[in-house]
Amino acid sequence: MSDSTAQASQSQPQANVASASDSPASSAAAAKADFSDSPSLVELQRRCNEFTTARDWDQFHQPRNLMLALTGEVGELAEIFMWRGECPVGLPGWSEKDRHHLGQELSDCLIYLIRLATVCGIDLPAAAAAKIVENGRKYPTDKSFGSTKKYTDL
Repeated sequence: MSDSTAQASQSQPQANVASASDSPASSAAAAKADFSDSPSLVELQRRCNEFTTARDWDQFHQPRNLMLALTGEVGELAEIFMWRGECPVGLPGWSEKDRHHLGQELSDCLIYLIRLATVCGIDLPAAAAAKIVENGRKYPTDKSFGSTKKYTDL
């Protein structure tokens, strides 16, 4: 984890994730994370910007460099899942240490994604909201329910 991601992820509450013992195994929804309302993406963007500016790292945070850094972090995230086989929703059997490590790597990815969107002038929350609407049009419930087919094959 880089210094820029370490600071921004410190003092962040961990997502509330129910353990396998907290919910019935048959209820995948019960094991999903409930995100906290705070900090918002706007607040995280502000913190990332302050952290970067305080270290004079804006000069290094060009889109290409941030994309490469994000790709590296996604690789570190993938390593956590490598050789584990299928991981059921809620990650039953994972230790607190493994869950913490997963949270750290997810945070690194999010922080670099926020920085990349910032330097590219993309309003990430608005873009994500618009993409969800677009995906709803591409994958109407009546055609895509329970299907893994691409929208062009529905």
